[in-house]
Amino acid sequence: MEKLRRAMMFVPGNNPGMLQNAGIYKADTVIFDVEDSVLISEKDAARQLVHNVIKTVKYPCEVAVRINHITTPYGKEDLAVILPAKPDLIRLPKAETAEEIKIIDEIISEAEEKNGFAHGSIKMMAAIETAKGLMKAYEICSASPRMVALALGAEDFLADLKTTRSSHGSELFGARSQIILAARAAGVQAIDTVFTNVNDEEAFIAETTRIKEMGFDGKSVINPRQIKMLYKIFAPTEKEIDLAERVLAAYEEAKAKNSGVIALNGKMIDVPVVTRAERVIGYARALGLRKGGSTND
Repeated sequence: MEKLRRAMMFVPGNNPGMLQNAGIYKADTVIFDVEDSVLISEKDAARQLVHNVIKTVKYPCEVAVRINHITTPYGKEDLAVILPAKPDLIRLPKAETAEEIKIIDEIISEAEEKNGFAHGSIKMMAAIETAKGLMKAYEICSASPRMVALALGAEDFLADLKTTRSSHGSELFGARSQIILAARAAGVQAIDTVFTNVNDEEAFIAETTRIKEMGFDGKSVINPRQIKMLYKIFAPTEKEIDLAERVLAAYEEAKAKNSGVIALNGKMIDVPVVTRAERVIGYARALGLRKGGSTND
C-alpha cells in the first residue's frame, strides 16, 4: 500500500522549539516551512535551522520542506542548503507549469549524486494556488517520477479567483474536483488545503468529512489539535475492516490455488476491490486497530 499522508502538518522553519518537537504530534508528515511563514530577513537562518534539525533529529514520520518558489530569489538557495540534509520530500508552492517541476527534479538529482544519496530517494509534491496552475494540474503532477502528491493551497487560490472562503466551501468545489482528477490520472495522492480557523472544530470536521468523501488522501494542517480529529474521520469502521480482511483472505487463497476467479459470498472480487481493501487495512494498522506494520514505518 502507498504511504499514508492523512495529516501533513506545517511547522514554521524559523522556530527552533517547534521544529525540535514536531514529531511528537504523530502527523504522517511534517512540513518544515521556509516560505510564507518566514520573513525575508529570516530566510537564511530558517533554511540553516531546517538543515540542522533534519540532520540531527530522528523524526518518527515523513519530513518535508516547503521551499520558496523556484523563480523567486530564494528557491534555489533553499534547495542548495536543505537538500544535503536529505529531507524525504520537497513541496513546491504555487506550481504553474511542468517545467518548474523538471527544474527542481534536475537540481535534486544533482544533489543526490553529489551527496551519495540513492537516485529518486527525495520525493516531490506541488501545491496548486492559482487558476493558471489548476489548468496545468495533470502536467504538473506527471512531470517527474519523484512526484507523489498534488495539494490545494486555498487562500492564494481564492485570492487569484477574486473571491473569499465560505463555511460551505462551494467556491473550492471545482478546484478540489480537478485536483482529484489530475492526481488520480497521474497516479499521485491528492492533499486538501489547510483549515485556518483552529477554534472552529465543528467546521473543520465538516470540511474534512467532505474532502474524504470526494476522494482526498489527506489534508494539510496548521495545528496539532486538528490531527486527532482528522484521523478519526479517515479511520475505517470495524465493519469495513472485517470486510477488507475477508476480501484479502479470499484473494490470497485464490493466488495460492492459481485460480483466476476470486469470489466472496458469491460476489466477484476484482483488482479495484482488492486495492480498496488494502487501503482500509493500511488505515486500520496505522491507527492500531489491527496488528501489522504501519505503512509509515
